[in-house]
Amino acid sequence: MATPIKRIEKDFLLKVLYDEQIPVMYLRDRTEYILILEKPAKAELFLKADRPINRLKNRDKLDLMFDYRGQVIIFSVVVDTFKDEHLVVQAPEFLYKNLDRSYSRVQNPADFLIQFTFKGDRYSLGYPKVSEFEPSGDDLTELMRGMDPKNLSGLVEQMASWIKGYANGYKLVIFKDQKPVSPEERIVAETGKTFFMPNTLVGFPQADPYPKKRLITEEHFKRYLESTGVDLAYVGEAYTRFIKAKYDLGISSDAWVPILFQEYVIGYIHVWINKEGRLPFDFNVIDTLYQFAKILAFSLRENGYFEKGKLKNEPFDGKVIDISASGMLFAYPQSGLSSALLPDSELAVKISSPKRVISVNARIVRRYKDSSQGYFGIRFIDMAPEDMRFLFEYIYGKPFTDTDINLLSGQV
Repeated sequence: MATPIKRIEKDFLLKVLYDEQIPVMYLRDRTEYILILEKPAKAELFLKADRPINRLKNRDKLDLMFDYRGQVIIFSVVVDTFKDEHLVVQAPEFLYKNLDRSYSRVQNPADFLIQFTFKGDRYSLGYPKVSEFEPSGDDLTELMRGMDPKNLSGLVEQMASWIKGYANGYKLVIFKDQKPVSPEERIVAETGKTFFMPNTLVGFPQADPYPKKRLITEEHFKRYLESTGVDLAYVGEAYTRFIKAKYDLGISSDAWVPILFQEYVIGYIHVWINKEGRLPFDFNVIDTLYQFAKILAFSLRENGYFEKGKLKNEPFDGKVIDISASGMLFAYPQSGLSSALLPDSELAVKISSPKRVISVNARIVRRYKDSSQGYFGIRFIDMAPEDMRFLFEYIYGKPFTDTDINLLSGQV
């Protein structure tokens, strides 16, 4: 039986829904909608769906669900207003866990043969790796309007010209011929996050305002100092010395933005202010540099910079732990391949049964590991309605009717 979640835990879960941008699933008319919380949860929730919800009306009750670290959470909300894919709903009074999952996630049928293939190009490169996946320029169409991705030198010149309006100094570094050495380089390479010190009198930001965390905060940097061997009792003192050294060098504002290509940190853009008369860097500057970094990575790929490291995409078999009509959990031995199965990377999935073959794309939404295996939860993307109906009826052994929509939890 579902168990109500206490208020403190409920408030925490609603907070992480926004902080970690955890996808929330809603099923309607045999269509799966994925919603993301756009603002921190208060009396109302501001949600954005991956597409306008069919036949939605004010005062509609929506039964929603999400997965937090393997725990299924459900709740109901009432629609106040909506426009296109944006919804404003009343915050739920209760969240529930410990659900009856008999109709959501089941063992993989014995006569199912399931194969996975990486979608898009994959690479094995000699750059620092991080545990997140950066799509390779697939969303840069608007950003690169009017630009020639093949003209790398032109892009660099355009970036340098823009930087001159905000910074006194600028440096572009690719980790091809040099390894990360300085503390700034090392922490950027290890985390894939931006080293941002808007004011060296103040130091690092206390918090990261980005939904997908992008900045090195004071806490991150202190943990880095500890990892280098600084005794915990002296971390605060070492942190203060580091900040003061920046200021003593005459640097009043400093930023090191990583250049990310898939799971690799291939370099960084460093900008700084060391003269009077300049405003300190703000988030708008960081946002623009972040976009430049994405464009540079895309241009490098288009110019064949990573071609020697391209891998051949061969299908592979994983051990499917369980499956639902909207996703599955599978295991794969710890290996170079499993280390490349990162959240947000996409797979082509082929599900073969005696009666039908289903081909569908999927996105990795979570991963964890034990001493020998990696475990990967994937969510199907845009599965054809007839395939979803077949899969539901095949794995649950019952017709797919409107009353089953709330039972199809979509757990992965």
